[in-house]
Amino acid sequence: MNPTAAQVHPVVAEVTDRIITRSAETRAAYLARVASTPPAPSTPSAPSAPTARAGLGCGNLAHGFAACSGPDRLAVRGASKPGIAIVSAYNDLLSAHQPFASYPDLLKSAAREAGGVAQFAGGVPAMCDGITQGRAGMELSLFSRDVIAMATGIALAHDMFDGTLLLGVCDKIVPGLLIGALSFGNLPAILVPAGPMTSGLPNKEKVRVRQAHAEGKASRKDLLDAESASYHSPGTCTFYGTANSNQLVVEVMGLHLPGASFVHPGTPLRKALTEEAARRIVAISRGEQYTPVSAVIDERAVVNGLVALLATGGSTNHTLHLVAIAAAAGITLTWDDFADLSTVVPLIASVYPNGSADINHFHAAGGVQFLVGTLLDAGLLDEDVHTVAGKGLHRYRQEPVLGETGLEWREVPTRSLDESVLRPCSRPFSPDGGLRMVRGNLGRAVIKVSAIDPHHRAIRAPARVFGSQAEFDAAFTAGELDRDVVVVIRNQGPRANGMPELHGLTPALGVLLDRGHRVALVTDGRMSGASGKIPAVIHVTPEAAAGGPLAKVIDGDLVRLDADAGELDVLVSAAEFAAREPGEGPPDDATWVGTGRELFTTLRRAVGPAETGAGVFGPVTPGHFGAATTATGAR
Repeated sequence: MNPTAAQVHPVVAEVTDRIITRSAETRAAYLARVASTPPAPSTPSAPSAPTARAGLGCGNLAHGFAACSGPDRLAVRGASKPGIAIVSAYNDLLSAHQPFASYPDLLKSAAREAGGVAQFAGGVPAMCDGITQGRAGMELSLFSRDVIAMATGIALAHDMFDGTLLLGVCDKIVPGLLIGALSFGNLPAILVPAGPMTSGLPNKEKVRVRQAHAEGKASRKDLLDAESASYHSPGTCTFYGTANSNQLVVEVMGLHLPGASFVHPGTPLRKALTEEAARRIVAISRGEQYTPVSAVIDERAVVNGLVALLATGGSTNHTLHLVAIAAAAGITLTWDDFADLSTVVPLIASVYPNGSADINHFHAAGGVQFLVGTLLDAGLLDEDVHTVAGKGLHRYRQEPVLGETGLEWREVPTRSLDESVLRPCSRPFSPDGGLRMVRGNLGRAVIKVSAIDPHHRAIRAPARVFGSQAEFDAAFTAGELDRDVVVVIRNQGPRANGMPELHGLTPALGVLLDRGHRVALVTDGRMSGASGKIPAVIHVTPEAAAGGPLAKVIDGDLVRLDADAGELDVLVSAAEFAAREPGEGPPDDATWVGTGRELFTTLRRAVGPAETGAGVFGPVTPGHFGAATTATGAR
């Protein structure tokens, strides 16, 4: 049933309309490129159009089925059944991706039964930010997103495929897969998740042990025991960081099957959802149900994803990733869009670090299905979108279950099952989404306030400037920061060193706050999806390495932050500040070596600013692909 959709909230409508207007030329250029990509897929008006591989030469095609056997060999050779690419970020280093080991055989079998043929087209890298936190490898993390996009492009470049299944969960991996798939916008694409691990050590206890270790009150064994009790099995980490934000956002954007995000690995329901993803991609790869990814990811879907992020207090990393994903579809999304939507989207979820619950508690309380329902009823989501499940977002109000005849979807309760975790829009935890933009003479930046006590959102204190996390750690250990302080860590932006997450600062900053000091962090780096109770002004743009004003701050400068008013300033006269020479810059190419960093020097030189997604790809521009037209098929 498709319930009558509420009228879209005027601010949501206004932001959507201005994105459409702002993006008109680039979106048209993108759709022109998509429409000109041969061969044209089958549509209701041309149901017998050939598969992509039907256009290959005999030698090309023979290479494409040389390793196949049995019915798959005949299917690929016959070139009439839809060909499905499997692109996977599997490795057994990441707990979230380890379950993908068994997926290819499941997907191939299900696609075969549905009348298609699936092949493992390529693997993409997947690094664990949890392992690399505070290490040199973290400086490659953000760049890995664009490497994943390129690797996805390589996998799909064989012109063998009519649809793609994208297997990924964490941080940069889902955005990278999606950016790559959008370059093949004529192909339908479904993201296939693996689900979260079961709940482990309560988050409050984990935080307590981390802070105790930072103060020297807990041993390394105590800390390792706590961490291993938190991260204890296959599946996504259970806090609401970037990985779980990815899952929620892409489901609300219509790229998952409804209810697929937070079902545990290794369960019968997870297996059924995985197999159904293969059947569904065959169904939407051609004919009347043809739904290319370029039609799913439009301006309305991007706004829907952003609203879901804000309503749940999701990861600040998506102020980069959503901008980059949108750009890959020819859509220009700005931080002002985030800020304006945040003023009208209420915070209706309380999941760590914005609360004590984890993602399993969120799912049990009603999860994505209740979230979509209450946001639709409040007019904060646009129902009129294409999804991989069909036209209209109403399908995402339904949850998957295993019934007598197999997988089916049913309506969920219209009330939350635990309002300490998930609430209706009429009774939110906060009237706004908690993600703010701040600006002033230090530039523009992002701050997430959903987990910050209102009394800590404004601060005026002397700066202490560092060039690295290691310098900060040394000063904290020496007792030099036991006072009111604005910690400035610069030369951490994308051009400087790849914009690593600085999540390792959290325990020590938490200790200072708990001692009664007024504390804030200001940085051109990232703080990760686990940004918590410390006021953390992140992604400062322009970054210090690009000549940004953060490069001129010195120890003792008074810095004023008011997150509620959107202000960030260093209280130095304009004349004095302009006359200052920048401080020490980031490492040059000769010293940015080790742990593979020298391999990424070209990307560091090419990367754009945080505000435009911190990517290395240029925008889609009009005039490069012929006359503008609309995408084939859906809409």
